[in-house]
Amino acid sequence: MADVFVYDAVRTPRGRGKKDGSLHEVPTPRLAATTLTALRDRNGLDTSTVDDIIFGCVDPVGEAGAVIPRSAAFEAGYDNKAPGIQISRFCASGLDAINLGAAKIAQGADEIVIAGGVESMSRVGMGMSGGSWYMDPAVGFPGWFVPQGISADLIATKYGFSRDDVDAYAVESQKRAAHAWEKGYFKKSVVPVKDVNGLTILDHDEHMRPGTDMQSLASLNPSFVIPGEMGGFDAVAVQRYPELEEINHVHHAGNSSGIVDGAAAVLLGSKKAGKSMDLKPRARIRAFANIGSEPAIMLTGPVDVTEKLLKRAKMTLKDIDLFELNEAFASVVLRYMQAFEISPDRINVNGGAIAMGHPLGATGAIVFGTVLDELERRNLNTALVTLCIGAGMGTATIIERV
Repeated sequence: MADVFVYDAVRTPRGRGKKDGSLHEVPTPRLAATTLTALRDRNGLDTSTVDDIIFGCVDPVGEAGAVIPRSAAFEAGYDNKAPGIQISRFCASGLDAINLGAAKIAQGADEIVIAGGVESMSRVGMGMSGGSWYMDPAVGFPGWFVPQGISADLIATKYGFSRDDVDAYAVESQKRAAHAWEKGYFKKSVVPVKDVNGLTILDHDEHMRPGTDMQSLASLNPSFVIPGEMGGFDAVAVQRYPELEEINHVHHAGNSSGIVDGAAAVLLGSKKAGKSMDLKPRARIRAFANIGSEPAIMLTGPVDVTEKLLKRAKMTLKDIDLFELNEAFASVVLRYMQAFEISPDRINVNGGAIAMGHPLGATGAIVFGTVLDELERRNLNTALVTLCIGAGMGTATIIERV
């Protein structure tokens, strides 16, 4: 199999996923096109040579439907020869788009692929595409369906994380994100979103709350008590895990990922493609994997897929310099750190989705680019990127600098 190289990675800032968010006025194809335009212009890319554009989008309905990367390519002025395809693996869609592009290049089907994702959550609401897993009891019952927030609280209960533990992690995420922005760590990859007149709409992640502290978080009520207790989902979780007497509800808006708008894209290619584009590779994709995990607890997939991936790559945890795990909920990261005894200074070192938000289809590509930038900044070599996924799955990718 041929080597697959990463030549560039960009993302938009993340706007609040509400009607008063700065990116609410930006149609989803235009948000995605911002990243395509940036990759073309930064790299002098001849878009007629792009073999495919693969974008993750979790709710591809309305303006986000109809193969959105193709629509975005029109918006960005790409050559008509550049095709597109959209995929969904829930929260890992953006990373899976990268992995799919890498697989196509590795086996010789493609030479140049742009992969990433987009989600405009202020314009296309979460869950708008529907789904029998959470709408049809006949389908949800065999998989012990509970909402993700219940799963996050189930993790905290089963593995012993208190309200103070998850809140403390959230405070640290905010501090790290604020510090990274202050020091310009994201400057290399974040491209501003502009209006039709070329005026900047947003050039920074606007979901952050740098002043967050333990006292302010303590004033927030747990978000999932009502669906857990009154909706009956606590009973489902306890039935699946009878060793637990009850679910301790610890998650709320302040220690869970934020709803935001955003897009990201990564330029992948073969060695031959890099020479033709006169570009120097930044990293090589060493290995990737997917896995299914227990669906009631749902969000522990990153642990399972990391074990699978390291075995496949014939590597150990000591071979990984940095870890990037999407902060869907604080307990997800705490469990991952607990399972592998990872020190806090090796994971999510510049904050994550608790501080900056989680634009579902784009996040996998965002965290991929974030950790690549950080490897370069610290002059380190290898990183592992992973995300938890609804319905109990995990996706992970190992990259190494070249």
